[in-house]
Amino acid sequence: MGQIRTVLVLDGQGGGVGSQLVKLLRPRLPEDCRLLCVGTNVAATGAMLRAGAAQGATGENAVLYNAPRADLILGPIGVILANGILGEVSPAMAAAVSGSGAVKILIPSASCGVHVAGVEERRLEEYLRQAADLAARELGL
Repeated sequence: MGQIRTVLVLDGQGGGVGSQLVKLLRPRLPEDCRLLCVGTNVAATGAMLRAGAAQGATGENAVLYNAPRADLILGPIGVILANGILGEVSPAMAAAVSGSGAVKILIPSASCGVHVAGVEERRLEEYLRQAADLAARELGL
């Protein structure tokens, strides 16, 4: 059997984006993928665990530890921004995520104060489905 690949879903606030990503990804992942969630707070982690993530952790150290070990990272764009997600993402967390060698699939959100040129304005559900499709393609599914 090959090496286990880690798919890391990151989120903050109430974990709404992360929990929806987990629900979309979980049934599509092959057995060689571990679905791990990390929340900036307990509420976000709990929501992602209830949505079906295999394991979860909370806080800055969990991000610093897991981001470099992940093969694929998904979450709102705020996870790569110092003080993103209303200040829940510390500069160290943002550096760990953005500096990770993992492929990153980020959900655009104007609420983070970032507008990405060339990204069409869509409903959140459409971005989430597209992110799940990109993750499946990245994992060779």
